Formats: sequence, C-alpha cells, structure tokens
Amino acid sequence: MASLKYWLWLSTRRGLSNAGVCELLDYFGTPEAVHFADRREYDELPSLSRAAKEALADKSLDGPEGILEACERLGQRILTMADAAYPDRLRNIYDPPAVLYLQGRDISFDDEAVISLIGAREPTAYGVAQAQRIGHDLAAQGAVVVSGLARGLDSEGLRGALRGGGVVCGVLGGGLDVIYPRENRYLYQDVAASGLLVSEYPPGTEARAGHFPARNRIISGLALGVVVVEGGPNSGTRITARNALDQGRDVFAVPGPVDAPLSYTPNQLIRRSEAKLITSAGDILEEYQYFYPHKLNLRPGLAPDTPPVPGDAQLDEPPKPKPRAERAQAEPEAAGESSEAELPTVPWRSLTPALTDDQRDVMLTLRDRPMVMDELIDATQIPARRCSSAVMMLQLAGFVREEQGKRFAATVRVQVDD
Repeated sequence: MASLKYWLWLSTRRGLSNAGVCELLDYFGTPEAVHFADRREYDELPSLSRAAKEALADKSLDGPEGILEACERLGQRILTMADAAYPDRLRNIYDPPAVLYLQGRDISFDDEAVISLIGAREPTAYGVAQAQRIGHDLAAQGAVVVSGLARGLDSEGLRGALRGGGVVCGVLGGGLDVIYPRENRYLYQDVAASGLLVSEYPPGTEARAGHFPARNRIISGLALGVVVVEGGPNSGTRITARNALDQGRDVFAVPGPVDAPLSYTPNQLIRRSEAKLITSAGDILEEYQYFYPHKLNLRPGLAPDTPPVPGDAQLDEPPKPKPRAERAQAEPEAAGESSEAELPTVPWRSLTPALTDDQRDVMLTLRDRPMVMDELIDATQIPARRCSSAVMMLQLAGFVREEQGKRFAATVRVQVDD
C-alpha cells in the first residue's frame, strides 16, 4: 500500500507527461526514489520542464491518500506498471500509463484476442449498422472488444458486442465515476457488469478534450488490431489509427462510399495499404484463429443488412400509442394462440451455444406461451433494456416472432432434457 501511494503521487504530477514518468522511472528505478530525490537530482534530466520539476518538488501524499479512499469507496482497483497483471501489450508502447484504474471483471489482455473498434462521433446510419454488426460478431466468436465510451461508433461497437454475449472493455477519458456523455449511462452500467472499465485518470476527473487523444493510445495499445468503421480527414479516429500503426498493431477498415466525408479515413487507409479491407468480423479473426484456437470460434455472423439496435437515448423514449382504429383491430387472445405442434423441435443443447444468458432465459420463458414485453420482464427478472435487446436479437436470428397485440412467441419448440 505504501508503494502504491508513490505510484499515485508520481502519476498525478501536473506538467509531467507519461513519457516523462517513464524517463524518471528509468533513471531512478522506483516511484519512491523519484519522490525522495531533490531538485538537483531532477536537474540531471534536462528533458524535464520547469513545471514538472516544480510539481515533483511537492512531496505531499494527501492527494494519493484521497485517491485510495475514493477507489475503496467506489469499488475501483488500481494497477501499476510494476504489477504482473499489467498488460505487456500496453507496457511496451512508447508512453504507457503508469497507473490504470479498473472497475469490473478481470481480463488477461495478453491471453485474449483483443480487437479495438473505433469510428466517428456523428456517424451515418451505415456506420452505426456496421459497427454494431461487427462488434456483435467479434464478441460472439470469442474476441474481446475494446472501445471508448464516447458518443458515436465507439459506443455502437460496444452495444453490438454486449448483444453478442462477449467480453467488452471501455476505455474512458475521465474518472470511472464520471459518465460522459450522460446519455451513455446505461452503457456504462452494462460494460461494468459484463466486462471492464479502464482509465488512467483518478476518480472525479472530468472528461476533457485533451484526454481523448491520450485515451486513444490505450484503446489501440491493449489490442492486437484496430477496426476503423468511419472517420473524417482530421478526426480522432484517424489519430487512433495512426497510433495503432505506430504501435505495430494490425489495422482493419470498413470501406464506404467514395463521396462520403466519413469514409475518408477508412478508404485512405485501404488505398495506402495501411489497413486490410474487411466486410465482416471473420475477415479480422481469420488473422488470429491459429494463435488463439481455444478462444476463437469462427462462424457466420449477422447479415450485412441487419438493422441496428437503438441506443440508450432512444430506448428511454416512451413508445408512441397506436391509433384507436389499429388498437380496435388487434385480437390479443386469438394472436396468443400458437400451435406448438406445428413448431419445429430444437434440442436445448444445440441451441444454447449460440445464445447469451439473457436470450436463453427468454427462450425458456416463451416455451409456455406468447407474452407481451412487460410479462417477459416480470417472468425473467431481466432489466427492461436488456430484455428488449435479447428479444430483438432472437427476432433477428429467427427464434422469436412478434404477433398481434405486441406479443412475442417462439418460432421453435425447445426440447429440454430432463
């Protein structure tokens, strides 16, 4: 614990870059040695700025102690470059973060096929659909999907991966307790519950514009490869792609219309042979399947024309009421009568590998009778958003259909062995 305080002290010195932290550690050996050094010893490193030297002259440990208390209160873990669990992929980039703050499950990044998915903040409908589809298929086939939690395709890729039932990681440009943008609050909760949140910033740090380029090097640094979906000529997406190339990572790009401004970055990467043109998650994972045979399970993914799933902000909107004439025509009682005898029988063992836990619960619940969404939520005890997502993905897969009266019915009869 005492050593951890010095790591926090060193990593929070104003005016000291990550490269400067690495230089100090190379020179002095440990954060403790940096802390107890005097100004004359700092002068031995001419690359240190005056502001950095003044910050290093402040030896107070009140700030680090406050960070430790906040992390304990918020359930956050701290990982330093000296820890064995610190990812080697990240440790070996030019300017790795000295400290990482974590919340969620443990992920051994060096043992996983990690793919980062990035794209525009104001995407097109095409970009949203492709980010969700590729994120879903990467996760469903065994990859760990990493992205930012910023507005746009970073978030859409994570939404797709969550619906694919895989492991996800969100890298933040502020403290883990600071939700930015606010409309992503549910996505934060889902990533923390199903995967991992990562930041190099201590609790309470607001997300600032200057933090996002720094965050991008972590997004690419944790991964084997980076997928670029959309990005303009001077976008953060282009910066992250450049980081990935500088770090020796593979870069993949989804091609777009030649006259679309947001297709500039992926199309340019492809034209310059800096990125592999991809149209599916399989195009990415085929590069790694022989290195991770026990992790990856390549199989056909969602069709390219699969419609995107609405984001958190859209899910918060109440459904619009049906016109009175349409309501009068609905016949829920008749619509709820499905002939189970006519349904094809599917063994539960063959069905479950293709489904997430939420999707399995929904399928088992719909064995008895069709249900409206409220009944499904009550019966499964799955949160409303997740239950809605599970039903939608089952509809896309052809296992569930929507009948009159907004009732959902299984299209197969699940046979469960006793």
